[in-house]
Amino acid sequence: MTTAVAAPFRFFALRVVTTRRLGPSLVRITFAGPELRDFRSDGLDQSLSLFLPHPGQSEPVVPLELGEDWWRGWRELPDDVRAVMRSYTLRELRTDSRGRTTEVDIDFVLHGIGPDTSLRAGPASRWAAGASAGDRVLLLGPAVADNRAIRFRPPEDTDLVLIWADETALPATAAVLESLPAGTRARVWLEVPHSGDVHDLATEADAEVTWFVREGADAAQDSPLALGSLRADRLPPAERPYVWIAGESGCVKRLRRVFVDEHGIDRRRVTFVGYWRRGMTEEQLREEG
Repeated sequence: MTTAVAAPFRFFALRVVTTRRLGPSLVRITFAGPELRDFRSDGLDQSLSLFLPHPGQSEPVVPLELGEDWWRGWRELPDDVRAVMRSYTLRELRTDSRGRTTEVDIDFVLHGIGPDTSLRAGPASRWAAGASAGDRVLLLGPAVADNRAIRFRPPEDTDLVLIWADETALPATAAVLESLPAGTRARVWLEVPHSGDVHDLATEADAEVTWFVREGADAAQDSPLALGSLRADRLPPAERPYVWIAGESGCVKRLRRVFVDEHGIDRRRVTFVGYWRRGMTEEQLREEG
């Protein structure tokens, strides 16, 4: 049975291959499945949608038989039946000798699970914390390599890359840094919940990376820990900088104003992406927007 709905995005039926804990707040899950041969992406911050089963379900429930009307049918299912839908970014993909995708890695942030385990942990965090080989999911992702769910697009004349990200955008940041060629100048500010989440990021670029650690405390709605540093620091001299900001939407908006209004960077050279909003579930965000 094929799960395709429509290009450039389609469904892929996948199974968990392995899981690996990266730190107190992150787990990397590798997925595979025959349908991945049609998965294509050239994006460093490729956005994906994962559909996960509820406890007790053997697979996520999405009415794919409705074709392009799957969304309507999915929304009409009872809350405790329809698959849990969450947005993620691709961390890495692997291909065979023919260029066909064989595996994809997705890093999950374990909100509320770990040293600060609490009842606030959402269904996706609980699923990821307990995932094991063979578990079944559906992925809604690209069948076209260059697609609109890719946001990191620095202009060709960029002479400095500036990045701020929280833990939810750490996978995309790691992929971006890995891709930057030697000699590229980059300044990066990263915010994570625990010191155990800090790790070396591979890059050939001339990159300065500064980590900010909350040590389990909640970040303020729109006050990232890097705010003071970003305001006080003199940015490296550049004529054509490119800024990529991703993470909690309140922090993202605040930092965009700092880069544009206080550092004078052309707003057309700033990409800002709200991956989540504090105090709201993804279901509530979809209802709002």
